[in-house]
Amino acid sequence: MREFSRSLPMSLLRAREAVMRQFRPSLRNHGLTEQQWRILRALTAVETIEVTELARTAFLLGPSLSRILRDLEARHLIERRTAKDDLRRGVVSISPKGLKLIEAVAPNSEAIYAEITNRFGARKLAELQDMLSVLERSLAAMEVAGEGGGEEEE
Repeated sequence: MREFSRSLPMSLLRAREAVMRQFRPSLRNHGLTEQQWRILRALTAVETIEVTELARTAFLLGPSLSRILRDLEARHLIERRTAKDDLRRGVVSISPKGLKLIEAVAPNSEAIYAEITNRFGARKLAELQDMLSVLERSLAAMEVAGEGGGEEEE
């Protein structure tokens, strides 16, 4: 068995932590958790999205997503409604207040990205993102024994 610290999951977790460590203070200053930010960012890419698809997109488990959506709705950062074609399904969109919050966070977020790019290198960062995308696609075809969804818990 390979050395624990050299395992792919641990390497990816350490890299994720190193990146998120840069963003957390800014998110905290705006009263956001990482998971709330992921949801808001995902919602900026779509007009509306079904809750189950949002869970997949943001890599959150359903119960966690439900709680976070409740919090975001209470803060008027998102809008929830029932799908017109199926009243059992919920759809979510970002609210105007949510978009204003994104606009407030974006400059600092972009400054952090610029610093990461400066330290790591634009070419290497683009290559890393390409390689991670290739890894994700190649592993998506693998059968997983006892697959439980692979979603990240808080």
